[in-house]
Amino acid sequence: MKAMILNSYGEAAMFEAADLPDPVAKAGHVVVKIAATSVNTVDTMIRAMGSDLPLSPALPAVLGMDFAGTVSAVGSDVSGFAIGDEVYGCAGGLADFQGALAEFMTVDTQLIAHKPKSISMREAAAMPLVGITAYEGLQRAGITAGQKILVQGGAGGVGHVALQLAKHFGADVYATGTGDKQIDVIKSFGATPIDFAVEKIADYVAKYTDGAGFELIFDTVGGANMSNSFEAAALNGNIASTVALLEIDLSPAHVKGLSLHIVFMLLPMLHNHNRQAHGDILSKLATIIDAGALKPLLDEQEFGLPEVGDAYARLSSGKAIGKVVVEV
Repeated sequence: MKAMILNSYGEAAMFEAADLPDPVAKAGHVVVKIAATSVNTVDTMIRAMGSDLPLSPALPAVLGMDFAGTVSAVGSDVSGFAIGDEVYGCAGGLADFQGALAEFMTVDTQLIAHKPKSISMREAAAMPLVGITAYEGLQRAGITAGQKILVQGGAGGVGHVALQLAKHFGADVYATGTGDKQIDVIKSFGATPIDFAVEKIADYVAKYTDGAGFELIFDTVGGANMSNSFEAAALNGNIASTVALLEIDLSPAHVKGLSLHIVFMLLPMLHNHNRQAHGDILSKLATIIDAGALKPLLDEQEFGLPEVGDAYARLSSGKAIGKVVVEV
């Protein structure tokens, strides 16, 4: 099979075309013919940092976590999937799992689900990592109908999915962004936009919550922005974060009695821990998508497998609006 591989790591590491042996279905797994894969920030981190990240695969490496495609072979002890089924998932591209930048990959059936019928393969490939992350974060933070929710980074990959899911769950949703493009994305998904470069936290908390603060905050920006989430949160509020690799003063969280939920969705794949939860979430997301309540946003630029380096550069440039997808 054809694949794009890395023979070295680093910011300037180049993807190279290679012919690799076709994968074989093993017990509990299926082989998927890949139609498309999306590029996530963690993919670019793996390429740049290599062995400095414990989850990076050994070289030569086939990256690509998210995918959508068609089942081409079924291993033993597999139920619920058959040859010809269209599926999607996040199931490779790290540790010793071959990724999706190839014509075929072997995947654990616990980590996949049947593809939503109402969207394309390109759109489906954009959904797994961000969709699972957004769903898990909202659920762990205890989302309920009627809550006032703030999504930090509402036009980003996880953010634009989180705000749609929050609306689906009946919340009153607000989201931060800046610039006309980001504000338009947030509006297009039915949330109230907050331009963080213009509006002070105290001002928008007073404006939208009568000074009480947001009951749930999904912080997809993280880093120093987590202090902003503490400031914007209500007493006994919940904060879900996908970017918590920092040292921070928790005093503001203490005096408000806040609960902090760290979401690292790669744990089930890395540690073979409760993997079926990801398959179950993907099935629920497919139902929500097919009901018309959730749609992935794709960047306007399109890439084929030989152009994967350009796709990584597009995401790293910060100019992409929506998920960057590579068709295989």
